[in-house]
Amino acid sequence: MIRMKSIGVRAAAGAAIAATLFGCAEKKEKPRDERVPVTVAVAEQKDVPVQVRGIGSVQPISTVAVRALVAGQLLRVGFREGEDVRRGQLLFTIDQRPYQAALAQAQANLARDEAQLRNAEAEAKRYAELVKKDYVTREEYDKFVSGAEAARAIVAADRAAVQNANLQLSYCEIRSPMDGRTGSVQVQAGNLVKANDTTPLVTINQITPVYVTFSVPESQLGDVRARGLGNVPVFATPQNGGAAVHGGKLTFVDNAVDPQTGTITLKATFPNENRALWPGEFVNVAMTLSNRANATVVPVQAVQNGQRGQYVYVITGGDGVQMRPVTVVQQVDNQAVIGKGVNPGDTVVTDGQIRLTPKSKVDVKKSL
Repeated sequence: MIRMKSIGVRAAAGAAIAATLFGCAEKKEKPRDERVPVTVAVAEQKDVPVQVRGIGSVQPISTVAVRALVAGQLLRVGFREGEDVRRGQLLFTIDQRPYQAALAQAQANLARDEAQLRNAEAEAKRYAELVKKDYVTREEYDKFVSGAEAARAIVAADRAAVQNANLQLSYCEIRSPMDGRTGSVQVQAGNLVKANDTTPLVTINQITPVYVTFSVPESQLGDVRARGLGNVPVFATPQNGGAAVHGGKLTFVDNAVDPQTGTITLKATFPNENRALWPGEFVNVAMTLSNRANATVVPVQAVQNGQRGQYVYVITGGDGVQMRPVTVVQQVDNQAVIGKGVNPGDTVVTDGQIRLTPKSKVDVKKSL
């Protein structure tokens, strides 16, 4: 009797617990569908430049390694290293005294031999009259004529020696051969310099204008040649950031394609009046070949990569999404040019794609 009573109590308690759980389940609300927060942008239609991009390096239009042409003691440096110099500006002065002495000696030799020439010519003229009257033999006359010609040759050699001495003296003043910017001075005043030494006294670079050298794939060569030199605009942007340098023009196409890399070297000339480009600097180069009219563009972050290729999520029905495969034909700055898959006016997801599926509902936070 006691056992039956215990079983009844347990059954009643179980029923009470079940009723409580059932009541709680009825009171619990059905979970709401989770919405994925996303950022979107609207696909635009506009003209987009067709560009070839690459890495280029800045090169001076002209570089001159200044060397001494005569030996001697360097007396003076007429500029500060790293400053701009003008064509014809005095850069270095070498001790002139040994070369002034050599010039004076050459001039003295010339004066002596010119006097001997005048005497030899006078004697030859005098003997010319005597030979006509048979006062002297023809053989004696020929000796005086030969003597005059030899003296004339000696005078010519002396004049050349004077010119050479003047030239050597002029080399003692080293002037800038062009407008440009100087580098480090390798020899200071007081040192001895050698003629045609392997180490230049200073190197001068012309930096206004400058070249930007870069390479493009050989597949682009036909388009480049079709446009012609001087008609292809080129932009250069420093790799550390900053605004693009405008005004560059393609001015050089190499005469052969590099068979190892399949690229061809090009050069663009930039006026560089503000000196934004510096020799040896690496820059990002964009060469505009043509214009793609009425192209569909979306932010580049809207394009995702999958196993089947590139795709975007397009907003449909206000809060739904559709995965669409796309073809990207070009990337310009932060925009992707879409060949097919997206139409102008479509709203695409630019952030939050990692949580999306084709059945997701979205909560648009903001638009780009």
